[in-house]
Amino acid sequence: MTIDLRGRPIAITGASSGIGWATALACAGAGMPVAVSARRADRLEKLVEHIRSAGGRALAVGCDVTKAGDCDRLIERTRSEFGSVYGVFANAGHGLYQSIADTGDAQMREIFEVNFFGTLAAVRPALGPLRAAGAGHILVCSSCLSRLALPWHGAYSATKAAQEHIARALRVELHGTGVYVSTVHPVSTTTEFSDASRKRAGQPARPARSPVRTQSPEHVAAAILRCLRRPRPEVWTSQTTRVMFAVASLLPRTTDRVLRSRSG
Repeated sequence: MTIDLRGRPIAITGASSGIGWATALACAGAGMPVAVSARRADRLEKLVEHIRSAGGRALAVGCDVTKAGDCDRLIERTRSEFGSVYGVFANAGHGLYQSIADTGDAQMREIFEVNFFGTLAAVRPALGPLRAAGAGHILVCSSCLSRLALPWHGAYSATKAAQEHIARALRVELHGTGVYVSTVHPVSTTTEFSDASRKRAGQPARPARSPVRTQSPEHVAAAILRCLRRPRPEVWTSQTTRVMFAVASLLPRTTDRVLRSRSG
């Protein structure tokens, strides 16, 4: 069964750039009213203007996902502006290009506050309305690195694995309610993510060479839109990567050797 998305509102966190921005455009193009949120309000206004100029409906809500009240307000504004909420895309997050040995407790807690607890904060206020309506879709932007941690990306990978686990548990817990839960697993994407990750660590260190090709945020957004239309548990934007990482988990010694050679 294919779901008609027209008129079904979606709230998106981390929409000021990259995957969040592209997904907002894709959803609006499919007829979904879109509530976009992020900390950079100026970029959100440009996104809203772009959507409205194309005939779509959009709302900008300034939101820091580390503040539960901001996320509550995002869902409230979505419902008051569009009459309901159908989808939530918990996309806000960042990386940290740094070794585990050099990552202090404050840095580790900070990335978990944004990537992991920020996801919970975005999803929780929507659960009541979605269950009451008996329909909805929660999407969590995890990563291919939820299955395989790369050197210098250990903290980030840990948050992505944690996101995947809570989403899987929630998916089973909500079975039969009409509310779908999906995790999104992009590979390396052409966004500001990598540069921001190295800058956050305060080092211009070169990144490990990616074992997969870089994809555009529009490619990821198209996959997310297909999942909204035909819900499934996981969205992988590269099936080759999915299989490769599954095999890697079965061969830890060989995988470690390959990772050492690529990061050395």
